[in-house]
Amino acid sequence: MSLSSYVQAAPKAELHVHLEGAVQPETLLTLAQRNGVQLPANTVEEMRHWIQFRDFDHFIDVFRAACRCMRTAADYELVTVELGANLARQGVLYAEVTFSESVHHMMGVPRREYFDGLARGRARALAEHGIELAWIFNIVRQWKDGNQVVPLADETLAASIEGREIGVVALGLAGAEAGAPPEPFAPWFDKARAAGLHSAPHAGEHDGPSSVWGALRALGAERIGHGVRAIEDPSLVSHLATTGTPLDVCPLSNVRLGVAASLERHPLPTLLKAGVVLTVNSDDPSLFNTSLSDDYAALIEPMGLGVEQIDELILNGFRSTFVPEPRKAAMVAAAQQELAALKAAHLRS
Repeated sequence: MSLSSYVQAAPKAELHVHLEGAVQPETLLTLAQRNGVQLPANTVEEMRHWIQFRDFDHFIDVFRAACRCMRTAADYELVTVELGANLARQGVLYAEVTFSESVHHMMGVPRREYFDGLARGRARALAEHGIELAWIFNIVRQWKDGNQVVPLADETLAASIEGREIGVVALGLAGAEAGAPPEPFAPWFDKARAAGLHSAPHAGEHDGPSSVWGALRALGAERIGHGVRAIEDPSLVSHLATTGTPLDVCPLSNVRLGVAASLERHPLPTLLKAGVVLTVNSDDPSLFNTSLSDDYAALIEPMGLGVEQIDELILNGFRSTFVPEPRKAAMVAAAQQELAALKAAHLRS
């Protein structure tokens, strides 16, 4: 037994994973064949090779291809159950899953199709794998094929509010950050918060600290997706630490996308030492050929964190969820109790 086995066995919350970026290659091939979608891969091995990350443009192409392959409620149910099963095998008890609703809408899928599939998949994930899934529907900042931001933002907001019936807990903001700051999206986030949804935009990934400030000030962000470039502004780091605003950190994704030069030079340990609330997440595990287990393993080697720091990150995952406070406290207490038991089994000297 070791720190590595302890971390892998530990209970976890996953707060930043994209449903479309977590579809397994075998499933993507099945969906493509089922729905008559032509992809540059005809076998599972070819699919594994094709979806692996090369650059950001290729990543977006694969992401949107995955969306094209989902057409029916059964498709959405399948990928949801599979995500739940995969996360549960990694010790995840609760996950808030990002879904690019407007992409599916734009591709002509009726809202009720994906609503029904997500709802059925979510129920099965809980019943069959013991994992609870909630949803974050995200507005996409930009499109290559023209400026459709306003109507698609309207669509995502409406779907998010209606989607509370299937477990939507927050409105997100994703897509290429350069040239698309958070501030113009304030009206949609104002309406979402007024309707009882939380605010969880991406910021501070490819753009710098100004995007994090914009998300905080204009969007009322309660949690920031990525946010690691906050490290470039000491006043922002201090603000995040003082306010306790969590950052959803995805270490391996950051390295794949060039946000961090390497795991050894990743800002996570520095941000953690500065008192910023951080959680560990997998982002788009299938497309980056990673897993949440891999991200947690990186905390040990090469980041060199100890058990107390890793415990803090694990518990931050539960503390940073969007569940009601009494239940959140119960989740944290249960996780603390399980971690204590796992220490006795895995870390005996």
